[in-house]
Amino acid sequence: MTQPNSPEHSANVNVDQTRKVLRKELLARRRQTPAEIRQQWDQLLMSSLLTWCEQHRTSSVGVYWPIHAEPDLRACYSPMTQMGIQLALPWVVEKNAPLRFLAWQEGDSMTRDDYGIPLPAQREYLIVPEVLLIPCVGFTSQGYRLGYGGGYYDRTLALHTECHAVGIAYHSALSEFDRGVHDIRMHEILTEQELLEFN
Repeated sequence: MTQPNSPEHSANVNVDQTRKVLRKELLARRRQTPAEIRQQWDQLLMSSLLTWCEQHRTSSVGVYWPIHAEPDLRACYSPMTQMGIQLALPWVVEKNAPLRFLAWQEGDSMTRDDYGIPLPAQREYLIVPEVLLIPCVGFTSQGYRLGYGGGYYDRTLALHTECHAVGIAYHSALSEFDRGVHDIRMHEILTEQELLEFN
């Protein structure tokens, strides 16, 4: 644990401030991208994702409900279910804690969480997905992700090291930034242009 006013603490504060500014810039860039362009990118992303699922034959995937102009993959969730893949949506149970994942498929009864994001109404059928699709505000060429700053996915991956992490982003989110002390590298990052793989 770093001590207040130590060089390490000051460095971490500087990294956090720089990432905060970059996060704001990247979110503004994504929102300003015309909707029709993002829809074209989404189609390319979904095509690549379905191909990836066919090749890897995973049994369960943690998906997400898009917010803040994130890549919208919802049109391929039903085809994924038809492949025999169990889907799950992330549940923020409490702050500063790992996510939990509620089993879900299209047509299930839904409510909204404290952030206004749709969530399965049931709270009993929890799973740990083999694969997590993790939306990125930004990402580096080394496979590190910039999220919204809550640390939920990093805590989840630290707890469930068996999960295969696939970052989802538009290629325009590629940036260079210093990794945070708790950042966990993605196994792969999928954009509308390419699939990046990391050891």
